[in-house]
Amino acid sequence: MRSDTIKVGVARAPHRALLQATGVQREDLKKPFIMVCNSYTTIVPGHCHLKAVGEIICDEIRKAGGIPFEFNTMAICDGIAMGHAGMKFSLPSRELIADTVESMLTAHPMDACICIPNCDKIVPGMLMGALRVNMPTIFASGGPMAAGVEKNGKATDLISIFEAVGQYSTGKIDDAELASYECGACPGAGSCSGMFTANSMNCLTEVLGMTLPGNGTLLAVSEERKAYWRAAARRAVEMAIAGGPLPRDIVTAKSMRNALVVDMAMGGSSNTVLHTLAIAHEAGIPLSMREMDVISHETPNICKVSPSYHYHIQDVGAVGGISSILKEIAKKPGLIDDTAMTVSGKPISDVMAHAKDADGTVIRKIDNPYSVSGGLAILYGSLAPNGSVVKCAGVDPKMLVHRGPAVIFESEEAAGEGILAGKVKPGDVVVIRYEGPRGGPGMQEMLAPTSYLMGQGLGDSCALITDGRFSGGTRGACIGHVSPEAAMGGPIGLVRDGDIISIDIPNRKIDIECSAEELAERKKSWKAPAPRVTAKWLRRYASMATSADTGGVLEIPGESTESN
Repeated sequence: MRSDTIKVGVARAPHRALLQATGVQREDLKKPFIMVCNSYTTIVPGHCHLKAVGEIICDEIRKAGGIPFEFNTMAICDGIAMGHAGMKFSLPSRELIADTVESMLTAHPMDACICIPNCDKIVPGMLMGALRVNMPTIFASGGPMAAGVEKNGKATDLISIFEAVGQYSTGKIDDAELASYECGACPGAGSCSGMFTANSMNCLTEVLGMTLPGNGTLLAVSEERKAYWRAAARRAVEMAIAGGPLPRDIVTAKSMRNALVVDMAMGGSSNTVLHTLAIAHEAGIPLSMREMDVISHETPNICKVSPSYHYHIQDVGAVGGISSILKEIAKKPGLIDDTAMTVSGKPISDVMAHAKDADGTVIRKIDNPYSVSGGLAILYGSLAPNGSVVKCAGVDPKMLVHRGPAVIFESEEAAGEGILAGKVKPGDVVVIRYEGPRGGPGMQEMLAPTSYLMGQGLGDSCALITDGRFSGGTRGACIGHVSPEAAMGGPIGLVRDGDIISIDIPNRKIDIECSAEELAERKKSWKAPAPRVTAKWLRRYASMATSADTGGVLEIPGESTESN
């Protein structure tokens, strides 16, 4: 066993003594050692219940004949970090989590690992770390939050509150109505209830094959979820004894493509582009945004969930979950490779064989999609030579093609203040720049500004573009990840107020109506802005972070991270 490195032989007597100090008995040394990588913290709704989850999983590991050892990673709540300097630390935390997982699993050799993530950066961070170490690993997320319910029976979620702030600023609702949203939209533990980034990533981890079926949709507070955690714990022990399968046996070009197909089919968060690029980088899988767009063109969008529609994750789970989406989208030849391996030791065809048929409503049939192409699109043009990302499943049809004057803000905070102050008018294109991986630094999410636009009734007449990124809860003509970013001299940094910006989502184009000669002249006088932050970690991150089109990973000297 892998754990023999620290428990077998005369030279390991000190190691055994230290293990016994933690409560390990001598007879336990013959059993498989299982690392439980938790992300419990009391300040994050998606993670506040994970202490109890860890206890359930550790107890089940013991029953299955293994010895559990638990440690915690960090977890940042993007909702609580939103709209202030804390959001700059969100994406960088993904790298810290990956480093923590790699460090703990290397320093303390185990026979298998079970990861308990839930929210945005924690899922990809743990995946990245697991791929580096490449020991038997299974994921079992904390599960999604139930949707809130208003007095009129309408389902609500976190995005309802952000948009209510915009409505309040224009006098459309009063204090009591705002308080009603505030007190009812997030009813309990779990990752926020729409197809936001956390749930998108938990669903994609399921398709990647790193989890048992149900990981993305079984509610955090359900009895079914408890049974799921126990099953995952037992499987971790089985994998330890068998010595596999290993993460790099599972996360392959086949499974990555399958995950991207389902991502497009379910209209996942635009952040999945950023994270799948980073995961592919760790797995040594060539992947580019252009390849993602080819997959999007080929894949019908058969499921829409909040913020793109009124359904929530619990509704998807009730009709068969991600397995049903996978089964239905596979009916289009060439989209799904059903030979891809999963942590069960069986190919994903086994998951499809046991999946429910699409119900035709929450999960539409392949011959009746919401659209014939996927829920995400990659746009290129003079404004984004290296690409940009839009969640087209959440765009009002009237805004799929748009042309308007630029209204420029040099930060996310300035944009929020400007929108609430009425500086944006129908027809405008809001530009928020210097918010990329290096410029922010940290590539802040833009949920507040986009929600304010929606709340003020501008969602069907204004677009928003940024070199930053959007929350999975964003909807509207919101185009992020514009690359190269402004801080690296990208064209978005050369735009001036009033410049006409042209957006054509069906034809994947985003341009500034300005000659190449004029942009070249502007570039001559452009200067990189002074660093915005003094925090040592952010300064270090900014000095090493790559562009969004390569996943915003940290660049190691001599290691290529260029798009393929």
